[in-house]
Amino acid sequence: MTLEDPTVKTATRRGKDRTLSDRCYENILSMIVSGEFAVGSKLPTEHALSEQLEVSRPVLRQALKQLREDGVVVSRQGSGSFVQRRPEGAVLDFAPVGSIADIQRTFEFRVAIEGEAAFLAAARRSDADLKAMRAALEELDRCVARDELGVDTDELFHEAICTASGNQYFSAARASMKPNILIGLNLTRNLSLTKPKERMEMVQREHYAIMEAIEARDSEAARLAMRAHVDNARMRVFEGQ
Repeated sequence: MTLEDPTVKTATRRGKDRTLSDRCYENILSMIVSGEFAVGSKLPTEHALSEQLEVSRPVLRQALKQLREDGVVVSRQGSGSFVQRRPEGAVLDFAPVGSIADIQRTFEFRVAIEGEAAFLAAARRSDADLKAMRAALEELDRCVARDELGVDTDELFHEAICTASGNQYFSAARASMKPNILIGLNLTRNLSLTKPKERMEMVQREHYAIMEAIEARDSEAARLAMRAHVDNARMRVFEGQ
């Protein structure tokens, strides 16, 4: 296959469009966070917004689609796009520049991968696996009590579940994107620390729901609890005002 192959050209173009849509997504998000576009207000027309951001309308539409999926904007047929939620400024403070779109897509990937890992872990877990999960949760309890971040311990809990699945490819998939996962965990746990303690306690209850389902060998409950936990984390990034 040469560089002139149309398949390569198409893939390259899609990759470039993806990068542009992510930048566009983050630019619009920044304008919403700053208050330039207030909650309930209508965004400029696609034509005006694409000119302002210097992107094509297909790229803009992809960015708006991502913002809809993240609950930040909502489309009303025949009326345009409106700001539904204003994320807190702390989101941009804690997240590395240009990483928000990637963090959200990492969460989407984790929902699929870790949901299935939890499903298998419930059927295959050993006493040693349960001990590792329990130790991580007990350490996270201490982190919550002391208002500590606990990113590494949170990661250990999720890694223990992948190990318990008995399928090394779940662990390999997570390992391949561990830097992205840790950025997401750092962001969500930092944001939770800015909230009343009940927020971190709620996150911890989600962890315990996963653990209890795995311990009870209830595969379907484990899958649903894990998927809900990771997707809740994704949505909590933009909980906002």
